[in-house]
Amino acid sequence: MRQPFPGGAVVLSIDMEHMWGYLDCLNEAAFRQRFPAAIQTQDMLLANLVAAGLSATWFVVGGMALGVALLIAFCFAETKIRDPMFRLSLFRIRAYAAGNIAGLLGSIARGGLQFMLIIWLQGIWLPLHGYNFADTPLWAGIYLAPLAFGFLLAGPISGYLSDRFGQRPFTTSGLLLSAVAFGGLLLLPVNFPYPLFALLIFINGVGSGLFASPNTSAIMSSVPASQRGVASGMRATFQNSGTSLSIGIFFSLMVAGLATYLPLTLAAGLRSQGVPAGVAAHASHLPPVSTLFASFLGYNPVQNLLGPGVLGKLPARNVQVLTGKEFFPHLITGPFHHGLVIVFSAAIAMSVTAAAVSLLRGKQYYYEAPAAAAAVPPPAPASVTSGASNGKNGRLPTIPEVRDADAPGPPRL
Repeated sequence: MRQPFPGGAVVLSIDMEHMWGYLDCLNEAAFRQRFPAAIQTQDMLLANLVAAGLSATWFVVGGMALGVALLIAFCFAETKIRDPMFRLSLFRIRAYAAGNIAGLLGSIARGGLQFMLIIWLQGIWLPLHGYNFADTPLWAGIYLAPLAFGFLLAGPISGYLSDRFGQRPFTTSGLLLSAVAFGGLLLLPVNFPYPLFALLIFINGVGSGLFASPNTSAIMSSVPASQRGVASGMRATFQNSGTSLSIGIFFSLMVAGLATYLPLTLAAGLRSQGVPAGVAAHASHLPPVSTLFASFLGYNPVQNLLGPGVLGKLPARNVQVLTGKEFFPHLITGPFHHGLVIVFSAAIAMSVTAAAVSLLRGKQYYYEAPAAAAAVPPPAPASVTSGASNGKNGRLPTIPEVRDADAPGPPRL
């Protein structure tokens, strides 16, 4: 009898999950074979981290190219190792490949969402509603609680129902529901009414919950039981990689959107408050990342840009306006909304693509081990049947007794 992988179980994923999946059958010989692949993986990640930290364009492009080359080398090396970390042969299973691809795209679509919403709240919405910049990190987490509630509510329910009705309807509808929530956030004004914002992020959390548990169940049920440890590690790697990629992609898209309009808007706003033109031009051409992270960490971005040296030379009234709760939010509203349009449009596209991949995974699939070769039946013992073939009236035919002529016996007639 086929036993589905329990999708209704609440599984807490930690960052070391993929390691335990890889180490489920680790031994000394396997370690010696896996060590070169582990070094390649480390070099690949290091190259991407270095690329992310460098500001020169050719260094970034070179680092990304090196990371891609090492990824290709890693995949090639894994095909030559007896005990690979990544069993690429598992991707021949349609349900497994589709589940991991959909999971990767879904992680990219929603991984950086929380950071974008936090910056939206901390940099614009909360200060406009009277919160000090130093208090915005705490309140941003509180106002984002509906996102977690939606996920916690939908996850166990979808896992239980998917075990009965199949995973594909829940994974596909969850991704489409997330895309609808992204579209709603895209249409919101920057200074939004909170009940509508809470409803949209709750819907997004429900969509993520509908997708996560059934997709995990579909992935794990599609592989042999002996390979579930490796399959779980690969699934977790795709999910964590998607989240990491999402943060980089979303921030890059946001910075690209801000860089289009923020310099002119910032320079004009600073000059209007008496900031010297040269200082305003210099501050406006600083990377937008500094402005984003200042608000993300709970600092007043304008105060961080100008510093006490410039603010000390300005009239008190202008300083009060520049460092107040409304100057920076009003200043960044237009450029930030332009960045949000780019970010959420990309998230919608990835969610819809992931839903299409999930829809093409096929019907509910459980891996079944090949049937063992049928054993040769032992020869049946000779049976005695009745009828004409065994003598008259169904009696056994008599076999004449052969006796030795010299042996004593009854007298012959």
